[in-house]
Formats: sequence, C-alpha cells, structure tokens
Amino acid sequence: MIDLHTHTVFSDGVLIPAELARRAKVMGYQCLAVTDHVDFTNLSWIVNSLSQGVKKMISMDGLDLIVGVEITHVPPPLIDEVTQEARRLGADLVLVHGETLVEPVEEGTNLAAIEAGVDILAHPGLISCEEVSLAAKNKVALEITTRKGHCLTNGHVAALSRQYGGKLVINNDTHAPEDLVSRELRKMIALGAGLSEEEYFQIERNSWDIVQRILASTG
Repeated sequence: MIDLHTHTVFSDGVLIPAELARRAKVMGYQCLAVTDHVDFTNLSWIVNSLSQGVKKMISMDGLDLIVGVEITHVPPPLIDEVTQEARRLGADLVLVHGETLVEPVEEGTNLAAIEAGVDILAHPGLISCEEVSLAAKNKVALEITTRKGHCLTNGHVAALSRQYGGKLVINNDTHAPEDLVSRELRKMIALGAGLSEEEYFQIERNSWDIVQRILASTG
C-alpha cells in the first residue's frame, strides 16, 4: 500500500514523522509521502526540515519515504509560483488542496493546480469535465480519498475520470493514526465510489508509478 498524502505535527497532523512512518509500516504500507500544508510563509522551512529528517530515516525496513508538500488555501494566481518554488527547494511530490465541499477553498484552485502541473490534485470536490480533461492532458493525478468529508465527491471524481481519461490515485489524507486505513477498507471505498475491481487495482498501480518515478529521479 501507498499513502501519498499525509500530515504531521509540522502542520495539522498529530504525529511526528518518525511515529507516522512506524505506524504506517506496521499497517503494511510500503511507501509514505509526508505532505504537510504549505504556503509562502512556511514552504522553505517545511521542505528543508522534512528533507533533513527523511535522509536520516531513509532506510525504514522496507518503507520508502518521500518529501512532499500540500499547497493549501493559496490564492489561485500564486499556485504556479509556489509549485515551482517547492520543486526548486527539493520537494519530490507536490499536491494542491483541491476544492473540497467541506472547506472554503477559493474557486479556481483546481484549475490553477492543473495548469501548474502539480503531481496530485487532492480531494478536488465537484471538479468540472473540462478540468478533468485538462488534468489528463497535463498528467495531474486526481485523488480518491478515504478521509471523512472530503470523500463526499469520490463518486463524482471517479465517474468524470472514467469519462475523460483522468488518472486517479487513492490516498488517506492521514492526520492521525486512525486515518491509516487497511487495504480492505481502501478497496471498499474505491468500490463505493463506483469503481470496478480492475479500476481499483489500476489506481494502486498509478500510485506505484508515481513512487517509482520519484525514486528513480532521487537515486
């Protein structure tokens, strides 16, 4: 299993990275991306702190660790700039906090993230057909999420992705230990969004493809 969307005490999570990694390993996860919330005020500190820590924990008995960020509540006109700066600082994975129904995310965030070419658009809410089509063209993965609230539009995201060729990944948006769901629950949530078993397994392969690309580029 892979979780490419997690948070620690560096933003609004409750665990330090080492405990998050340990708990994920015990749950059977093979890869974890730490993607704390960032804007321009904390971006450099988050990426630098995580990079230093991950280097020390890089061999976690079979658990691959990835340094990422989730750009959150940044005004849409600035998302591309923050994305490029995150990559320059060394973030291996860039997510944007999409237009979920349960938070006041500014309209236009989904489109700005897709145009910026981020890796994953997290919980994109009632994303439009045009945005899903553009995400497929720009190779931006769209998230099916196991997290309460954000998951309300999983079915919508899944249906449009099937229709317009969107690439899906499934993440937990982990903030606390109980958010690290089992393999069985991940699958049931995907099926509950209207995906077939074959589509679910393709989603898991999509996550592995992202991980393999990152690990290959980081040596």
